[in-house]
Amino acid sequence: MALKITDECISCGACEPECENMAITEEETIYVIDPTKCTECVGFSEVKKCVDICPVDCCVPDEDHVESHDELMEKWKHLHPGEEPKTS
Repeated sequence: MALKITDECISCGACEPECENMAITEEETIYVIDPTKCTECVGFSEVKKCVDICPVDCCVPDEDHVESHDELMEKWKHLHPGEEPKTS
């Protein structure tokens, strides 16, 4: 499933450069994750980079966007056509 950023976000910006899908953007008071671009780092990393770097643990699973590993990989392939995944 995609991830989301909760209201506990302190707008530190640590997560944005970690997202290789460019799914994280800054809004008025917090950062947000675009669920159409979030692959939970499938295709790039074994760990969820935003979850790993967040100092306040506000990057959490988005229950409104449940996806299997295979669905996340297909999304990654759509976002990065012609590239080979770094992880499977």
